[in-house]
Amino acid sequence: MTIRTSFSSGGDRCAAWLTLPDGAGPHPAVVLVHGGGATHEMMLGQYEKWFSAAGIAVLAFDFRHLGESGGTPRQLVSQRRYAADVDAALAFAAAHPEINAGRLALWGTSFGASHVVAAAARHPELRAAVVQCPVLSGRAVVARAGIRHLARFTGPILSDLVRSALRLPRRYVRLVGKPGELAFVNQPGALEGWDSVTPPGYEFDNRITASSGLGMLFYNAAADARKVRCPLLICACDRENLIDPAIARKVADSAPRAVLEHFPADHFTVYHPPVVEQVVTEQIAFLGTHLGTN
Repeated sequence: MTIRTSFSSGGDRCAAWLTLPDGAGPHPAVVLVHGGGATHEMMLGQYEKWFSAAGIAVLAFDFRHLGESGGTPRQLVSQRRYAADVDAALAFAAAHPEINAGRLALWGTSFGASHVVAAAARHPELRAAVVQCPVLSGRAVVARAGIRHLARFTGPILSDLVRSALRLPRRYVRLVGKPGELAFVNQPGALEGWDSVTPPGYEFDNRITASSGLGMLFYNAAADARKVRCPLLICACDRENLIDPAIARKVADSAPRAVLEHFPADHFTVYHPPVVEQVVTEQIAFLGTHLGTN
């Protein structure tokens, strides 16, 4: 059963969804952290179902400024604020009477993997962390597109910074687009991939404040890997098309208790059959071992 709820973060409310397994609690729990610009409605429901069926409570949420959560301006991407949201989600889960505060894990997908690795470095009390199709360096995503692509954002970024300082309506750019379009992510197949995780009838807000790109550019969660003390499962895609897959290997080598598993998928097919069942089976086994549900 999934319960709609919320928690406070930075003076705003984060919309949240708590899914409890059958049986009496308190249960071990995993907090789901979504990717860049994505919301709860974009495929998290299937993980709530699978993890809760395995005896693990699941807390999912929308970051501030996105989806059903509060926060203005809309579509702001902020490493600092998102880190606070993850910390608030963990605190909310730990305080819930149906959750065992001593058996908590984090799960992150795509750019959410960066937030999970950074949070796991801050929270040595976590029992486990899982990331899939991990984007662990914003700079690496931009580097794949090339310096000319980055230079096109100079004007929009400066305009947005000025507008923010003057408290004017923000300057937006597309988050994802087709090759050649002015979008932060415009690798071949990216737009189709985002569409594939958006349910019919759901309107994905495909934009971010232009200056958000600066934070993404300098966000390098891979550097925090050596400070992650809990067991870390890295589910990498053999055909990764958004970021250099070698970064996942470097993170696995740096994190003291990391396990690296490879799957025959690209950045988006990992969410769909038949690969998603293979990935989740590995994740459930890993979480079960470290949360005590096996």
